[in-house]
Amino acid sequence: MNTIQKADLLQKRRWRIRKKVNGTSARPRLSVKFSAKHIYAQAIDDSAGSTLVFLSSLDASLRKQNIKANLAGAKALGTAFADKAKAAGLSAVIFDRSGARYHGKVKGFAEAAREGGLVF
Repeated sequence: MNTIQKADLLQKRRWRIRKKVNGTSARPRLSVKFSAKHIYAQAIDDSAGSTLVFLSSLDASLRKQNIKANLAGAKALGTAFADKAKAAGLSAVIFDRSGARYHGKVKGFAEAAREGGLVF
């Protein structure tokens, strides 16, 4: 299986999830993306088409912690994202795993965000 087919299958999984998962201003969609080196997370209001909260491992305050795209980094970013979302007035979100399996890094991020106070 070549990379073009893998990318197509990943996009199909994303579309299949997005048919069911839509964020509102009361419960935005928490989308998480893992690249090879970094982690990106954002709370999105799909009805308005805007991002309410964004945090990545490239953030200036998190660069000092040297967060990588592994399980420990996912847990650290999950708690930091929960703190930032609560400061912005968000308490409940809908989790969007962006086509990845709910396992390992994705699960670690979600559990850390839950422990940080987000409800989903």
